Amino acid sequence: MGEDTTREADAGTAEGQPRKRVRADAQRSTEALLTAAAEVFVTSGVDAPVRQITARAGVGAGTLYRHFPQRSDLIAAVFRHEVDACADAASCLAAQHEPAEALARWLQRFAVFIGTKRGLSAALHSGDPAYDTLPAYFQQRFVPVLSTLLDTAARAGEIRSDVDPEDLLRATGNLTLPAQDDNGHTRRMVALLVDGLRYGTPTPEAR
Repeated sequence: MGEDTTREADAGTAEGQPRKRVRADAQRSTEALLTAAAEVFVTSGVDAPVRQITARAGVGAGTLYRHFPQRSDLIAAVFRHEVDACADAASCLAAQHEPAEALARWLQRFAVFIGTKRGLSAALHSGDPAYDTLPAYFQQRFVPVLSTLLDTAARAGEIRSDVDPEDLLRATGNLTLPAQDDNGHTRRMVALLVDGLRYGTPTPEAR
């Protein structure tokens, strides 16, 4: 009985390893497809041929359709993936820079996100139910992140304390041009916006 149990355990381990490799391979394929699709969408739009995406990702069309049966599935997944990457950058910036500088750098990162996602607008506003949850996802990920950056910078006395994060997201988005038409305009305008956040900051003597 002990020998049988050992054999079963060995078999389970042997069987488990390929499953783990399959899961890891699938995750890598998904990441490659999302990254490739995001890049292709910027240059060729969301209706770009599948072969452009799969060639850039280094996978076959079957892999793409296995993960994303409909194009809307891929577009929605790309949007969430890019939102997550932008939102997650805030904690890295906060760990590396002073509060106001982290805020400024993240707003520039957010502006790049908006500029490169202009091409998704038509799809996201097409009425396809696949995209219904994306506006809420945008708010749920970005508002808390920006709130934390603002609060930290305000407590440090580096910016004013009366800034609404949703207003600031909207204002930054309104300053953003599509990436291909930018020529540095967005970066300059966001820098001016950040300078405005410092207006009215209490002097060290008044704190």
